[in-house]
Amino acid sequence: MTGLLLCNLGTPSDPSPASVRRYLRQFLADPRVLDINPVGRWGLLNLIILPLRPRKSAAAYNKIWTERGSPLLWNSEDLVRAVRERLGSGWVVELAMRYQQPSIASALEKLRNAGADRVVVFPLYPQYAASSTGSTVEEVFRVVAPAWVPPTLTFVAPFYDDPGFIDAFAAQGEPIVRAEHPDHVLMSFHGLPERHMRKTDATGRHCLAAPDCCDRIVPANRHCYRAQCFATARALAARLALPAGSWSVSFQSRLGRTPWIHPYTDRVILELAAQGKKRLVVFSPAFVADCLETLEEIGMRARHDFIAAGGERLTLVPSLNASPAWADAVVRLVRRHVPREDASAATTNEP
Repeated sequence: MTGLLLCNLGTPSDPSPASVRRYLRQFLADPRVLDINPVGRWGLLNLIILPLRPRKSAAAYNKIWTERGSPLLWNSEDLVRAVRERLGSGWVVELAMRYQQPSIASALEKLRNAGADRVVVFPLYPQYAASSTGSTVEEVFRVVAPAWVPPTLTFVAPFYDDPGFIDAFAAQGEPIVRAEHPDHVLMSFHGLPERHMRKTDATGRHCLAAPDCCDRIVPANRHCYRAQCFATARALAARLALPAGSWSVSFQSRLGRTPWIHPYTDRVILELAAQGKKRLVVFSPAFVADCLETLEEIGMRARHDFIAAGGERLTLVPSLNASPAWADAVVRLVRRHVPREDASAATTNEP
């Protein structure tokens, strides 16, 4: 039996300040997320962030919460069901969140109880970041390490330029671009501190050293999150046949005072409005499921700011969620990571 573990980042269990505080405490206590010295991390988390941020974040979560709960969670659950149906017998599929529930430990236990002795771990983050992919991989190893007979693990690599992923996002956005006739298309990715980019550069000389450092993937930046984001954007723009100059890349959700990767989404949106752009379409290709960062940060706050600055219409392209094209792409990516003898032993349904 082969197990598939689909992993996303996480969500509070409800939109209350107490639940958001628990989520933020676990998330921001991770040294891969706040990669500063332990004393500084403890002080920043317990003296500044946790006393102030949970109530503000809870108000934002309340704006997007549905009868089914957290959009990130139920969109991910829907994807699990779609992938499970496509893989068929011989597979067992579970969902895990790196932070909060369902936990990686509980999902791996379900896979073990179902008889899975081989597990394909699929971190649902298109571009590599130590704070998402790296942290998830580390947690999986931590959980399985004590087992007397740990499962054989295979990890799906970052899929930032995978044709199925690009095609699935294009399928979401193409009808909107065609209907809206936007003055500009913005591809907004989650931001990260600049130091995270430099840590992935083995040469110590490439990342963020020149304005064109992310124009192509080379050995020095092959693990660089920013370079992979630009590669995603180029592939998606080509797939959508967007003319040069009609689209750009930005980075959202920065936290704190340290430099984060540029340009910043909230500033770019104001600049576009000041340039006379009236209709803006926004993709968020760092997220495969709609969540706080897409629905509230872009779909509500950024839309308000763009219109207040003189724009007329900002349209958010829905994320991949459980769309058929994305479920098909997930299955294809998973099958590439299963040895031939295991794949032939399982009965599968081709998408």
